[in-house]
Amino acid sequence: MVAGHLDKADDHPLSHHGGIIRQMLLNFRAEYTSIEVCFSVSFHICRMKKKFDQLSPSLRKHIVPESRQLRRTGSILPFVKKSKHPVSDFAEATLKHCNGGATLQAALWLKQHIENGGKLVVTIAGALSSFQIGVLLAELIRQGKVHLVSATAANHEESYYRYVAHSHYAYIPRYTELTPEQEAELRDAGLRRITDTFLPEDESVRIMEPHLLRMWEHAQKKGERFFPHEYFRRLYAEKLIKPDPLANESDSWTYAAYKKDIPIVIPGFEDSTMGNIFASYTYDGKYRKNGGPVLDPKILKGGLEYFTFLYEWYGKVSQDHPVAFLQLGGGISADFPICVVPSLRHDLRYPKVRDWAGFIEIGSSPMSYGSYSGAGGKEKITWDKLSTKSYYQIIQSDVTVAFPWIAAVLLDL
Repeated sequence: MVAGHLDKADDHPLSHHGGIIRQMLLNFRAEYTSIEVCFSVSFHICRMKKKFDQLSPSLRKHIVPESRQLRRTGSILPFVKKSKHPVSDFAEATLKHCNGGATLQAALWLKQHIENGGKLVVTIAGALSSFQIGVLLAELIRQGKVHLVSATAANHEESYYRYVAHSHYAYIPRYTELTPEQEAELRDAGLRRITDTFLPEDESVRIMEPHLLRMWEHAQKKGERFFPHEYFRRLYAEKLIKPDPLANESDSWTYAAYKKDIPIVIPGFEDSTMGNIFASYTYDGKYRKNGGPVLDPKILKGGLEYFTFLYEWYGKVSQDHPVAFLQLGGGISADFPICVVPSLRHDLRYPKVRDWAGFIEIGSSPMSYGSYSGAGGKEKITWDKLSTKSYYQIIQSDVTVAFPWIAAVLLDL
């Protein structure tokens, strides 16, 4: 009835009031429609709630109704442009499902964890330093959002290589199309390929080696012993190396960790270029054909001592703060530090150890047979690495795709 009379409002006997009456009718129709829509939405939410209420509490807690999601009016573009945190708000508005949704959920959980006083361990696998993960990781370290880094020795040293030889790196985006003959051609030219990236060995490894060798020789004379990362840090502290002219030292996560003085753990140091070089200096067998010094391997603290350091660090920090675990990739850099909790509990018989507050893994490994990287979070419960109360999220993605979103949310970008 209202709609039918609306168009004839100007023909009302009180025609001089036609405009006013028309506006009143428009307002009434808008309000009526709004009430109708709200009632319809509420009715459907109510119906869905009844369905949810039939579920067990353990299942229901995993369900997030659409009504709890971030709501906005209008299109996405003006919403993001007006935002104080455009990247984070764009992520929250668009990363809702599948691996995008898992990434956002993990980021929001981590953000709340840190804001509530929690600490964060980040582990780095693969060749992420060569792939410039330091751009974001270094900023997270500077902002006090990362409190310990466990890295493969390759990732650790590659952060330094980026620092001294950034402008000498090169890329081959279509690397999957290379033939074995072309790979051999690259080898003979001295080009060391890591996926799509060429590492400039002569401009990085061979620049740093003489400085480290002098440190090792000096330690041997003095009877001193240091962790691998402690030797490397002296390259920064004593200004033995300079940043490449095109490098930004703010993009180096090892430099940020040195300045912030946060601990670094490097399990399996020997599995790296500089680790191989150090091993060669400790060997004096029949296959050694070059001259030079022979070093005592004891001048380098190893994995066992890194692990006992983790006992002390985790035991102290976790007394007052929950500690979360962000695993970038998999492998030894991750499984090594996560084992500190079950080892404290079962090997040292320390029952009061706090469980990891949460476990987040970004990786492309499928669920596989015996693989740590593909084991997922639930299997870790059986090893007492996680508890049933630990938050966990597995993001099946490339770290170079998912991690920037998490970092952006943590940095309020």
